[in-house]
Amino acid sequence: MALDRLLAMTVFVKVVEQGSFVRAAERMNMSTSAVSRHVAELETHLTTRLLNRTTRRISLTESGQAYFERALHLLADLEEAEAVVSSSTVAPRGTIRLTCSTSFGVPHLAPAIGAFQALHPEVRFDISASNRFVDLVEEGLDLAIRIGDLGNPNLIARKIGSMRLLACASPSYLKRNGTPKRPDDLTAHNCFTYEYAPVKNLWHFLDQKQKEIGVKIDGSVHANNGEMLAAIAVAGAGIALEPDFIVKPLLKSGELVEILKNFRPAPYNIYAVYPSRRHLSAKVRTFVDFLIARFSTTSGLI
Repeated sequence: MALDRLLAMTVFVKVVEQGSFVRAAERMNMSTSAVSRHVAELETHLTTRLLNRTTRRISLTESGQAYFERALHLLADLEEAEAVVSSSTVAPRGTIRLTCSTSFGVPHLAPAIGAFQALHPEVRFDISASNRFVDLVEEGLDLAIRIGDLGNPNLIARKIGSMRLLACASPSYLKRNGTPKRPDDLTAHNCFTYEYAPVKNLWHFLDQKQKEIGVKIDGSVHANNGEMLAAIAVAGAGIALEPDFIVKPLLKSGELVEILKNFRPAPYNIYAVYPSRRHLSAKVRTFVDFLIARFSTTSGLI
């Protein structure tokens, strides 16, 4: 029986994306044995092993990684080609698998996705909300929303907005401990540290001449979630350096007070990031264009 190369390729990609033969079989409404057979026949056809299999997990071989990346591109091209044939315009359709931080995703990306789906109901979303950096290709993701450092020079990035880090504390904390006037004053204060900062105990500011000032800080709280640090600052425990999209509602309510306004850190760009492809699928391209139109302003997202 001749190998159905397209089906075998599709099955292989689904196994990698799901990280499991069983989950891939469930997603494709096939038996696990059929999924395993398609991948084995594909490996025989290519005369190379694509997956390392153990009783606990599967992983890509070097050849498997290269084949997976190319297979993703080919299947995306096929999806778009079929849309061209079936419609006079390439309408976005299918599933967008994306990752974003919870702190940005909940208040800003979630409403954007809702508005986008009202315009394009044939697009589905599979969202991974996480503050950690993930490998888009390895985890089978189409898109990431990232702030600042992209983490991989091989990714394509389009700016959708910008944000600033603001140093904040509660009125009660400042009443007890005094208000810092210059960045160097922070060395005498309880400053919270963030797990995913490039350097956890170093904060950067700009003076009036736009010269960078680095200050080593220390404090009693360390966390991997910005909302958690902001909430602890509201409780009066110390000073947090957090994105404006997290703390602006708290500043407006008076629960936090911004300090060092004349020494704000340089702004960070917010990007829509995706793997390099010859032809970006209509669904991802349309969604990224939508985000740029929604978020890009001279003053950033807020």
